[in-house]
Amino acid sequence: MSMPSTNSPIADLSYRHYDGPLDSVSHRWWCIAKMTMQMATKKRGFWGWSIFSAWWYIILLAIFWFMDNLSGNLGAKGPGSNIFLQKIIWKDQFVHAFSYSQLLLMVVTLLVGAGTIANDNRSNALLVYLSNPCSRFDYVLGKWLGVFLLITGVSLVPMLVFYAYGYMSFQDYGFWTQTPWLFLRLIFVAMASGAVHASLSIGVSSLFNQGRLASATYAGIYFFSYIFTQIINAVNMGSVFSGRKAPGFVQNLFYMSVDGLQIGMAKVIIGTNGSELFPGINTNAGPRRGRGMSEGVQINTDDIMIHAPSLGFILPVLLFVVASGFLIAWSRVKAVEVV
Repeated sequence: MSMPSTNSPIADLSYRHYDGPLDSVSHRWWCIAKMTMQMATKKRGFWGWSIFSAWWYIILLAIFWFMDNLSGNLGAKGPGSNIFLQKIIWKDQFVHAFSYSQLLLMVVTLLVGAGTIANDNRSNALLVYLSNPCSRFDYVLGKWLGVFLLITGVSLVPMLVFYAYGYMSFQDYGFWTQTPWLFLRLIFVAMASGAVHASLSIGVSSLFNQGRLASATYAGIYFFSYIFTQIINAVNMGSVFSGRKAPGFVQNLFYMSVDGLQIGMAKVIIGTNGSELFPGINTNAGPRRGRGMSEGVQINTDDIMIHAPSLGFILPVLLFVVASGFLIAWSRVKAVEVV
């Protein structure tokens, strides 16, 4: 008579004889996704960092509320007469706020997805997950979907709150007419963010047996890619201040980071190259000559701005990153049959 293996943490095999209610096998990936989300939302840090990621939306709400009420208290002539609000490009405010949330979205991803497969590897939970009829694809899809839905939600909720406030308060300042149906585009922006973080996090997580190592690796990828894009930004600035314009491929390299890829996709979806944070306040209008620049070289804010990438460039890159992360996780997760 063979003795049970002492290496296996699963001593109780009574689940083999379970005769209770069974869901359809088509729902097996959804069960894993729900469990992933339930475990993440039970963490206190998830809610704290998720709320903190909306910090710039909160600041914008305060600024616009103050300026709107200030114009009323100063006896503005009528609706739409506030000079500050007249100059606001509303869609660009969403791009700015989305950009400023990138670091915090990465922190939320570390809490939600970086350890999701690594911790299962450590605890040998795959012995249960991958017992029939659950396949590798079901498992990876469930993990991916759980992270995707959470990050998409964390990105989208503050966007829609700010959109609702702007729609109700600033119709006289072109909130709707500047970009009709903007809220539909914001949904796709949030989904792109969720897809990038979900694929990269589960791909990295599948390479490790400890969630902490997976989190450290993912954070390293984020920061090293960010440093690279800031070097590209410095090259672009140097070209502008020397009187030359950086080639298009150099500007495209600015989007070759975890956050840059998402920002580039947001610009394409929303339809903007970006603009000053608050037009007419950050800089003086019109061209100017920077300190230390050669005589006769003039620039304006548009020269310094990294323009939006083309859809033909950024979409294949995003799809490649998303597919690669998913496939790495799928290839690393090995089916184990309990005997």
